[in-house]
Amino acid sequence: MTSLPLTIRHELPVDAAAIERLHERAFGPGRFARTAFRLREGVPPDPALSFTAHVGTFLVGSVKVTPVIAGGFGALMLGPLTVDPAFEGRGIGAALIERSIQAAREDGHDLVLLVGDAPYYARFGFKVLPPGQLVLPGPADPARFLALELVEGVLNARRGAVISARFTPDA
Repeated sequence: MTSLPLTIRHELPVDAAAIERLHERAFGPGRFARTAFRLREGVPPDPALSFTAHVGTFLVGSVKVTPVIAGGFGALMLGPLTVDPAFEGRGIGAALIERSIQAAREDGHDLVLLVGDAPYYARFGFKVLPPGQLVLPGPADPARFLALELVEGVLNARRGAVISARFTPDA
């Protein structure tokens, strides 16, 4: 890990500027055109499921979790996950993901989706979705569209479009 203590806590409004700098360094300006970004646009991340990592007083990582609609039912979209390049490879990203998944389970959520590297996320239980089962609203590599069932078998009932939660009456 690191020689300094790692602290993981809920994301706070005061973290916004530091998180944005991390996202800018990690993903660049092209992040705004990505399908996953567009799904999250206009919908605030769930504060109970979004976390930051701190080494000493420095914010070194962040994970956001945003509600979406998947096949007509509520689901979560994990991401972006960002770790400061100087702190990569020390388990910070894994710690953030584990904390978010644990919080989602405790809050009674049943499905987490993401677009990411299948081999990396497999250790947390994420699996590649069968082609066409759930459809993103823009281009994404199907081998990178992943799901984690927090309730076994929940994907059996999920078919159709994944849309932003801003298009629902409750959003």
